[in-house]
Amino acid sequence: MALAPKFAGQKLASSAIQPKAVHTLEIYLDYVCPFSAKIFKTVYTTDLRKTLLEKYGDRVVTIFRQQIQPWHPSSTLVHEAGYAVQKVDPSKFYEFSALLFEKQTDFFDVNVVNETRNNTYKRLAQIAGRVGVDEKKVYDLLEISDKPGEDGSLNSGNKVTDDVKIQVKANRLTGVHVTPTVVFDGVVANEISSSWSEKQWEEWLEKNAK
Repeated sequence: MALAPKFAGQKLASSAIQPKAVHTLEIYLDYVCPFSAKIFKTVYTTDLRKTLLEKYGDRVVTIFRQQIQPWHPSSTLVHEAGYAVQKVDPSKFYEFSALLFEKQTDFFDVNVVNETRNNTYKRLAQIAGRVGVDEKKVYDLLEISDKPGEDGSLNSGNKVTDDVKIQVKANRLTGVHVTPTVVFDGVVANEISSSWSEKQWEEWLEKNAK
């Protein structure tokens, strides 16, 4: 859980070396949510990204939390691809996410309903390939076998299933349901909207990220 700077005394640390507490800005997003795409675009592809990294880089840690929305059946698949990219090349996660959000309608219900799960994974791996991530390695992490596991299991998942479990468990602890949801220092910031402009974000940061 994030720790607000004003509670820095709660950190267990040497009295001689007191690490600085920083603000934590967590943005819960779903790859197949149009409103998530909107807020991601504002935060990542405009000057707001530079503002977060340079002006507030010593005070604010910004985290993209992957939030699977089960009413979108493909949500699990696209987020699995995000975890696969992080395993293969973590430095490409945001670049991959930007392209996936741009192509998100390709993974909406009507565009996945008639294809197999592994074929959806292949398309996701191709997107990873377009940003310089090894496409084969990504697909190998995602592919579901049509053969029973060594223990006879018929429901063994893939090589990122454990990552999905960890993130889902963590997200449930915060009580986040809808996307996008922004959490600042452990508290949901309901005032932040996916429609916010760069200026609105900057005014909010000026007020809260002190």
